[in-house]
Amino acid sequence: MPRLDRPILVLAILAALALLSIAAFMTLGVRGNWPFVLEYRGRKVLGLMLVAWCVGVSTVLFQTVTGNRILTPSIMGFDALFVLIRTAVVFFFGFGVLATLPDQAQFGAEVLAMTGFAVLLFQWLFLRGQRSLHLMVLVGIVFGVLFRNLSAFMQRMLDPVEFQSLQDSFFASFGRIDPTLLGVSLLLVAGASLAAWRISHAFDVLILGREQAISLGVPYRRMVAAILCIIAVLVAVATALVGPVTFFGLLVVSLAHVLCGTGRHRYILPASVLLGIICLVGGQTLLERVFAFDTALSIIIEFLGGLIFIILLIRGAAR
Repeated sequence: MPRLDRPILVLAILAALALLSIAAFMTLGVRGNWPFVLEYRGRKVLGLMLVAWCVGVSTVLFQTVTGNRILTPSIMGFDALFVLIRTAVVFFFGFGVLATLPDQAQFGAEVLAMTGFAVLLFQWLFLRGQRSLHLMVLVGIVFGVLFRNLSAFMQRMLDPVEFQSLQDSFFASFGRIDPTLLGVSLLLVAGASLAAWRISHAFDVLILGREQAISLGVPYRRMVAAILCIIAVLVAVATALVGPVTFFGLLVVSLAHVLCGTGRHRYILPASVLLGIICLVGGQTLLERVFAFDTALSIIIEFLGGLIFIILLIRGAAR
């Protein structure tokens, strides 16, 4: 089989499996009012596809600019900032305020805070002077630790009931995506994706490294800054929609590399998104419709993603 046929064949199979997963989720176990059920489930599928798109694209692009296949955007402290924001609201105003605050207001505040944090970090560390991406990643890790420690400090002084309620909101939930947030999420993701599409010609060059990209005529600093801002928007939307997901991106992107057998972005990007849809929609279908389990899908996905992380470490994928 010619070398280029393999990724195309893989994409075709993944697309068929993704469509099968969506069809199964929409139709299995439907009784009674079909229009209502299809509309209700259609919104959930749209939310899951949005999350799969955000996580898959942001992880691939983050690994491209960092040149490391074991890193994900969560290492920059996005998850820790999400936890800190919610903890601070409960600490200063009480859990009742968080519970009664409109979902749209929470979503907007979290997206603005996470995107603003990322843009300021990139502006400070990367766009000025000769500082490197490695320093930016290191500072992101430090900020993540700082956010977690601040959250832990405030959580220790919370009422036990408020603490327990707050802890429940920290787990990613793929089955309870608020449909009222889908419209604004679609607009944000569409804008970020359009920006990514306009500079997609440089992705395969950037992965060669800074010196090679500059020697080939790519405006490295400007291009990487744009990609980092795109990543910030996508990660912020995904985290605000379902909560923190640490290893999901690593799971789907690593599988995409193994299945496609190439690192070219025209194959890896769609393969990662399709695998994300299969994992989320197919996994939710199996748990809800087939096995009738109450187990959170995020726990299974994070477990599998953690295994991939350990395997990559053992194989020396970290550079």
